[in-house]
Amino acid sequence: MKKYFNILKGKDAKVLLENFFSLSALQLVGMLLPLITLPYLLRVLGFSNYGIVILAGSLIAYFQSITDYSFKITATRDVAVFRNSPEKMNIIYSKVLMIKGMFLCLSFLALFAIVMLYPPFYEERKVFFLTMPLLLGYSLFPEWFFQGIEKMKYISLLNIGIKLFFTICVFIFITKKEDYWIYPLLQSAGFIGAGLVGQYILIKKYKLKFRWLRFKMIKNTIKDNFPIFINQFLPNLYNNTNTLLLGIFTTTYLVGIYDALKKIIDLCVALLNVVSRVFFPFLNRRKDAFPKYRNMMLVLGLVLAMMPIIVNPLVFWYLDMVYENALLILTLLSLSIIGYTAYDIFGLNYFIIRRKDKLVMKNTIVSSLIGFVLAFPLIYFFNILGAAINLMFARFMMGGGLTWNYFKSKK
Repeated sequence: MKKYFNILKGKDAKVLLENFFSLSALQLVGMLLPLITLPYLLRVLGFSNYGIVILAGSLIAYFQSITDYSFKITATRDVAVFRNSPEKMNIIYSKVLMIKGMFLCLSFLALFAIVMLYPPFYEERKVFFLTMPLLLGYSLFPEWFFQGIEKMKYISLLNIGIKLFFTICVFIFITKKEDYWIYPLLQSAGFIGAGLVGQYILIKKYKLKFRWLRFKMIKNTIKDNFPIFINQFLPNLYNNTNTLLLGIFTTTYLVGIYDALKKIIDLCVALLNVVSRVFFPFLNRRKDAFPKYRNMMLVLGLVLAMMPIIVNPLVFWYLDMVYENALLILTLLSLSIIGYTAYDIFGLNYFIIRRKDKLVMKNTIVSSLIGFVLAFPLIYFFNILGAAINLMFARFMMGGGLTWNYFKSKK
């Protein structure tokens, strides 16, 4: 066991542990607050109205990946390398703002057209339009910068502020079934506020300056980021499409059931992401530490995959959920964590760190397109059960493909 801690020495140990505890604090609050509000929301709004809110969020999630345009990875990677060069940092900052701004405008236009032209969405247009400003908040929030300079306490403090604001407001303003439109309003306000504060810190504390860059540089950045953008965007084809198709083919009630169970799984995924995000800048500098990181993550992934299944009576009691296939759905969603773990280990923290972006992109394209195509018949014929099967299958394909490529490269 001792050899697994050998990578934690000196300054590296201090940075990793500080970042781990910063993000752990964030995730602890991020886990506890939704667990407090979720049963309340399900009881007050009902699964159907809650499902409408989730349906709007699943549509917005497609465009969140577009507006981010992989900067959560590429800009983080660049900042980790060039953080001691003020000139380079200003260029990175300017590229991020300009490209995100371009894609944000295009996303708003596309979302407006979709909501206005599709009758079921148009009927709930207030919810969809109040969810759209989330994209502005996501675009402004400089998570990529704080992660790159390994000062994740800022991410923690700002996100905790968002979640506390949102949680308090939920209990104050959402008191009856008809208040479901307030949910996206509160979310949007919180994220926009955090994004503005984050930009203020970048300008005042870190002295970053925005510059208008030449079109050629913007064009080259879009081209260079495209493989990782595809890698980040295409999982939406099976992930968010599951929720979207449930709302189209079935009822918002089943959307609410599916999302409530998936939120339990997302809590486990969030913990995996803490460790992954803490080690990403470190592994960019210390590639030799990967084998120990890999073994640690595999053990953690297996433990987290089993946990929801073991405590399932507590889960259903807490959600006040009575549904005949609830345990089977929870089990399938839990097993998907194993595939997600493999994808995270060998994709983000191995091949992408080694600049093999196109290899990861090809794996993601194949897996996501298969998951996207299978979503239609699976959800049409098996509704919520089909959505759970599809998520598990797609994640196993994505993680399994990269695992195979990893061991193939070691021969």
